[in-house]
This record gives sequence, C-alpha cells and structure tokens, in this order.
Amino acid sequence: MATNQQRREAAKRKLERQLVRRAEKARRRRIIGVGATVGVVVVVAGLVVFLVTRNNGDSGTAASATSSPESSSVNIPTQRVTEAARPTPLPNPTTCSYPASTDQQGNKKATAPSGKNIPSTGTVNVTLKTTVGDIPLTLDRALAPCTVNSFVSLINQGFYTDTSCHRLGTEGLQMLQCGDPTGTGMGGPGYTIPDENFAQLTYGRGVLAMAKTSQPNSGGSQFFMVYGDAQLDPDYTVFGSISDAGLQVLDKVARDGVDPASAAQSQDGTGAPKTPVKFTGATIDA
Repeated sequence: MATNQQRREAAKRKLERQLVRRAEKARRRRIIGVGATVGVVVVVAGLVVFLVTRNNGDSGTAASATSSPESSSVNIPTQRVTEAARPTPLPNPTTCSYPASTDQQGNKKATAPSGKNIPSTGTVNVTLKTTVGDIPLTLDRALAPCTVNSFVSLINQGFYTDTSCHRLGTEGLQMLQCGDPTGTGMGGPGYTIPDENFAQLTYGRGVLAMAKTSQPNSGGSQFFMVYGDAQLDPDYTVFGSISDAGLQVLDKVARDGVDPASAAQSQDGTGAPKTPVKFTGATIDA
C-alpha cells in the first residue's frame, strides 16, 4: 500500500502532466503564446508547494502569482534593450510572399500587398494614434522588409483604425499586444507574412515585434510592443522600435494593470488592459 508521501508525489506528477498538456493546448490556440511557459511554471510551482505542505488555498496562491498585478506595483525597467541588427544584410531589393490564410477578420478586410521589389534598407516613421496617447514607431526595413511592407500597407488601408489592444502582460513578459480586428487573439488580415527572425535577436524595452502562432510563417496583423522585460527565444520577427514618448504611454497602461476577469481566463496571467487602448488612426510620417 502506498504511503502518504508516495500518494502526494504521484498526485503532484499527475497534476504537473495535466497542467503541461492544458497549457500546450492553449498555446496552440492563441496567436502569440509567448507567456504560456512562464504561466505554467508558476502555476505548477504553486501546486507543488500545496502538495508538499498540504496547505489549503492553492488556487488563490497561483492566481496571485500570475494574474493579479493590481495587487502590487508593476516594476518596469527604464533601460532600453540594445537595438537589433542583422549580422548579414539582406538582398536589396528582396521578394516577399503573402499567402492567403483563414484568419477571423470581423468587419475588417485587407488586401495583401505586392511582394515584388521590396526595399531592405531604410526606415519608416509611423505614429499610432490611440485613446491613451500617440505611440510613435520607427520601422526598420533592414531587419524585416516583408513585415514592414505589410505593416505600412495595412496602415494605408486603414486596417488598424478602430481596433483595440487585447492583451497586456505585466510580469515575465511585459508587452502590449495589438492588431487583431476581432479583439479575441484569433484575428488577422486574411494573409500571412514570412518569419524574418534570426539567432541574434533579443527582446526588451523598446522592441516592436510580430505575434504569431507556434507554426512558422504564421504572422499577420498582430504585433506586440515591449515596454519592459521579455525573455523570449528568437522566434518573433523584430521590425522596429518604440519612441520614448510611446514607451511613456505604454508604461501608464501597464501600471494601470490587467483586467482581473480577463486574466483569470488565460493560462499566463495576461489579459485585456484595465485601461482600454483603441487605435483612432495611424499615419506614415514624412
């Protein structure tokens, strides 16, 4: 007959396996999923402590560890990450492919841009106008010409206007994710863009990057703006940077926190920001 310790150890292993399987399913369903691993580790750690110590209230402990930034101040680093640079320049011009996809588009329809003779040098200045303030961006064609080409095309089509940022992370992965016309995390422009990542990529304060599923070349219109820490593998295309003024806007949204009801529905404590962020327009600046 198993001892109490053996039963606790068996229960612990079973719960760990269940949580990992559940998180993997959620990761495949969500567009970015970059915070899922952090959420799973924290939840598993909370449950392990419960099983070992036999302390009640494990659900509350796990929730406070991952999804209650409102209960404590958000710690935001002030140091920008070193801007990315390709070790080897891309051909100029280059060619891009934008195959059709089955994204949910809501009432937004987009046309895929031409992929011929796309420049891979130079920058494009963009201003995202939002209900909480302007967020100026600098897009870098040398980093990701196909991504920049698509982003500029979507702005010119008015695709981002009246869409909202649906996902905020304040712990582990400090970013605001936007660009989904449905606001569910499952929407896109009706086409995909190629991955343009490389091994030397790092993520941190000031980085602008594309969201994607776990599948390669699955990005579309969703992107995320990193205002703080982001320990990620180099799987997400970096295509520009966020200005200091834009980071101040993001900092304010982050300090207001994640909506608790939304965070409770996620695997990693991310969710809709308490302060809604809606794009009222976007411009290509001269």
